[in-house]
Amino acid sequence: MTQSAAQASAFYIDVAKNKKVWTIRDLGGFPAPMTPEGKRSQPFWSTYNRVIRIITTVPAYTGFEPFEISWDDFSNNWLPGLDKDGLLVGLNWSGNRAIGFDIKPIRVKENIETLILMNSK
Repeated sequence: MTQSAAQASAFYIDVAKNKKVWTIRDLGGFPAPMTPEGKRSQPFWSTYNRVIRIITTVPAYTGFEPFEISWDDFSNNWLPGLDKDGLLVGLNWSGNRAIGFDIKPIRVKENIETLILMNSK
């Protein structure tokens, strides 16, 4: 399993368990950098510690602050909004360049909802 795949898997597991996600913002709003494929992706992390690590170790994100979102808000408002705007979801970006998988919002919702259902049985 690649590092990006491991980070994506951890994202799904953590969010299904804790029912929250994290992103970052500054005075200019929420970042949505261009991917190598030419699409925009907004990064999200599954734990507070992951987001703090990016803010403190990736120079491009110095000055940003963590922003917590409940699973209900993320699922019902953020993911449809990201989809409408044509943005991808960056899953637990990591490393000194903050990279990882960028996934369509509907896939993120499906994957997490599946895990939530599996965990409730």
